[in-house]
Formats: sequence, C-alpha cells, structure tokens
Amino acid sequence: MPRRERNKFVKKNEVLELKIEDYAFGGKGIARIHTDDGSFVIFVPNTLPGQLVKAQISKTSKKYAEGKLIDVLEISEDEVPLEYQDIPGAPYIQLPINLQHQYKKESTLSLFKRIGKVENIDDLFDEFVTSPKVFHYRNKMEYGFSAIGYDRVNKTDKDEFTLGFKRRGVWWMGDNLEKDSGLFDKQLEDNLHVIRAYCKDTGLQPWHGPKREGFFRYFVVRKSFKTNELLCNLVTTSDGLENFDLKKFAIFLENILGNRLAGFLHTINDETGDRTIATTGNIKLIYGKDKIVEELLGLNFEISMKSFFQTNPKCAEKLYSKVVDYVLEDKTKVDNTVVMDLFCGTGTIGQIVASKSVNTKIIGVDIVAAAIEDAKKNAKRNNINGLQFFAADVGKFLIEHPTYKNTIKTIILDPARAGIAPKTLQKIINLNADRMVYVSCNPATQARDTELLAIAGYEMKKISLVDQFPHTSHIETVALFEKK
Repeated sequence: MPRRERNKFVKKNEVLELKIEDYAFGGKGIARIHTDDGSFVIFVPNTLPGQLVKAQISKTSKKYAEGKLIDVLEISEDEVPLEYQDIPGAPYIQLPINLQHQYKKESTLSLFKRIGKVENIDDLFDEFVTSPKVFHYRNKMEYGFSAIGYDRVNKTDKDEFTLGFKRRGVWWMGDNLEKDSGLFDKQLEDNLHVIRAYCKDTGLQPWHGPKREGFFRYFVVRKSFKTNELLCNLVTTSDGLENFDLKKFAIFLENILGNRLAGFLHTINDETGDRTIATTGNIKLIYGKDKIVEELLGLNFEISMKSFFQTNPKCAEKLYSKVVDYVLEDKTKVDNTVVMDLFCGTGTIGQIVASKSVNTKIIGVDIVAAAIEDAKKNAKRNNINGLQFFAADVGKFLIEHPTYKNTIKTIILDPARAGIAPKTLQKIINLNADRMVYVSCNPATQARDTELLAIAGYEMKKISLVDQFPHTSHIETVALFEKK
C-alpha cells in the first residue's frame, strides 16, 4: 500500500498566525499560505476577512487544511466596538449587520450552485428576510458552571468558580459572563454575576469537567416575548443537594427578577459526560409555574423547559409567514386537500396553514413524541381543526400509509440539520406531490437534497434566506419546488 503523501505546507496540531482573506459558507474564514510551490488554503471557522488569528491545525490534506480558532490577534477593519461582552455564540457581533447579510447571501447562494447544481440560483432568489430584533433576540440561554476559568488578561486557564460560557474549542474551560452579551435578556445577564456569587457562597462546587465531579452544572433560562416572563432551571448533581436550599434560591431569584419570574425548576443530572443535555434528568417544579406562553402569528404556544421552540420567535414569525406564502401561493393545491407536514416538530407551520386555508387537512409527522404531544395541545389551545399528528419516523410512516401516494398535492419539509436521509427522501418523492416547500436550518444538506429532487423532476422555483441568528454563521432557507 503506497504511503500517503505528506502535506508540505502545514502539519496537524501546528499553531499558526494567519491572515483571513475571504469567507466561505458556514462562517469559515479562508487563509492562504503563499509560497514558491503555490497557494495553500486553510479554513478557520468563526473568522472574518481582515482578521489576524491564531489557529491550530486540526485536519490536513493535500489540497487544504482546517484550523481551530484559538484567538483573534487583530480585528478586521470592518468590525466596530460594542458595549456587549464577547461570547463564543456570537463571533460576528462586531461586524455591521448589513455586511453579515452580504456574506451569508453570497456564500449560501454559491452553495446551491456548487452542490445543488442550480446554475440560475441568482434568478430564483426571492428575498433576504432579516430579523426584527438584531440584539436581545433569543428566548433561551444555557449558562454553564465550571471549576476551571479563563484568565482574559494572561489568556490562560485558572482555578475559579465560573458561570457563563465555555471558551470556544475548550470543553473544560468556562468564561464568566459579567454583563449583557447582546443576545438574550439584559436584566438577567447583567445579574448573572450576582447569581454566580450566591452559588459560590454556598461552598458547593461547580462542575469540574476533567474530574467529572461537582454540584452546580447549568443555569437555563427561557423567555416569553409575549408576557416578558422568565422561566429558570437550575441543573445540579445529587451530590450535595441536601446542603442547598432550593426554596431560598427561588426567593433570591424573585428578588432579582420580581414578577418577571414565571417559575423556577430544579433538575438533577448525574450524567458525567461533557455533552449531557442541560434539561436531561429528573426535573421538579420548586416555585411558580412550569410553562410560559409565546405567541406566533396570533396563535398561542405553551412552552415547557424541555419543549422545542424557535429560538428567535419574532423572526420565526417572518420565517413562517414566508413558508405559508409559498404553501398558499397556489390555493388550488391547498384548499380542500390534504397537506403533509413532515418533520413537523410542534406543528406550528401546519397550524398556521390550517388557520388560513379552507377545509384543509394537515397530516403532521415527527419522530419526537414530546414534540407531537405539544403539537396536539397547542392545536387544541388554538381551537384549530383538521389536524392529525403522528409520532413516527417519517420513512416508516410513509411505508405504513401507502394510501397517501398520488393523493397529496403539497408537502412541507422541515428536517433537522442532517437533512433528509436519501431513502426517506425517495419515499417522499414517491408520494408524487405537485409541490414541496422545503425549510432548512442547514443549506448544505438542502443543497444536496436539491440535486436529488431535480433528478426526480422537482424543479426549484424560488428560494428565500432567513436570518434567524444574527451575529452567527447560521442561515435558514425556504425553497419552493414544483414537479415539471
């Protein structure tokens, strides 16, 4: 077996200072090493053209390498200083929003040309939908406790009780949030250091990742923009719980937040893995109520701590409006018909379509049983008829219900980030619907599926981009496909 040719430009784990020259889809900055042997590309996520960065090479090949951002040594001339504390979840917050939009549009449309083989994508582009709120738009935030903190002056780790966010790319190191990050609720975040001090004064320890021990794990907060209420969840291990007064902590939170505190819950999470979900474990209501209500396009949705719900609800209204516009563009394909809403989650899109069309029956399918339960409850709460929700794998559901073939005119698709498995997509294609409205939180997988749809005779008619997450690389897409 021939020996693999070594990369002559960089080595894995090598640390380099790189000037970012260009921007690729997904927030990957492009740096180049120029030598007499040619130009070699290195992709560094969460960077911008014009920045000088320190990065560690994480992957190499003969054609390119990928690096992990360690630090930004010099900012881009396009960036502007802000009053907010920088956090890993908002790598582009200092870049003016119009430039963020420009980078996202150009890189996303080029993706559909390259992967989806849609040569006329610029002609099919419909609208770039902007977020109504550029700052403080999130309705949920998870803050992590850590026994290992980050020294911002010396740029090294130190033993410290922290509550905030993990440093980018360092799973065991926390970084205290001292003030408003510009993404979530200002009152809550300006008081997070007070909450941290309260927890520290108990003498109980924060989670120590490498040792896999400690008491405090996460502090999770959900917000309703409709009522301006906050629902808080403290996640701890069971080790030391007898020494922590949960009711006293609830009173402490009420003193900070007043009547904005809708409820306080406590979760026991004794899993030792680093990637444990903050809401995994035994959850118990300590104070107030365990749900808040949010409104989308005139419909009310009850949200628990474990519910899936759009993180930017004000922009979600614009996203759903665009989806519904595409669905209802040809009312003959919707009124008095069956519309299939696949990967429906909590059924929001289907409910909106049902509320705006005549005698339309919505069949919603999603593999997450809890989401389907929420969908049924919300449909009942909103008094919308003609909805049927099924907790099932989409592919298996379509196999078990062959009668839907040739009877569905419009299909709504809203899959997870991984996109649609090819076998499942083929089953959807076999339904022989006239139209598909495909919503995606990952245009890379949607572009891949676009090529498969084209082979099956479904032609893209239009596409819009929705900026659900300002200051990040994320972008959502809504595309309309029609059968030739």
